[in-house]
Amino acid sequence: MYTKSGEQGECSWYGLNLAGALTASGEPFDPWAMTAAHKTLPFGTNVKVDCNGKSVVVRINDRGPFVAGRILDVSQGAAQHLGIIDAGLCQCSIHNV
Repeated sequence: MYTKSGEQGECSWYGLNLAGALTASGEPFDPWAMTAAHKTLPFGTNVKVDCNGKSVVVRINDRGPFVAGRILDVSQGAAQHLGIIDAGLCQCSIHNV
C-alpha cells in the first residue's frame, strides 16, 4: 500500500547464503551492506526503513521480495540494525531519503 508518507507493508531479510551472488542491479550481494530489494524503486534509491521503533537507511540494489504482502527484503546487516534477525519479518514503512 502506498501512502503520502511512503509505502507500508511487511519487510523480510536475506543474508549469508546469497553472499557474492549477483543482484538484479549486477553488483555482488554483500549481506553486511545496507542494501535492499524492492519490486519497482529504481536501483540506487535510498530509503529509510522504520520498523519496531528502529530505523535504517538502505540503498535499493535488487528486485523482490516475491512473496505476497511483502514490500522489501533488506540485507542481513540492515535486519540486524532493525532487530528482526530472529523474527524474520516486521511491519514497516519506507520513505525516500
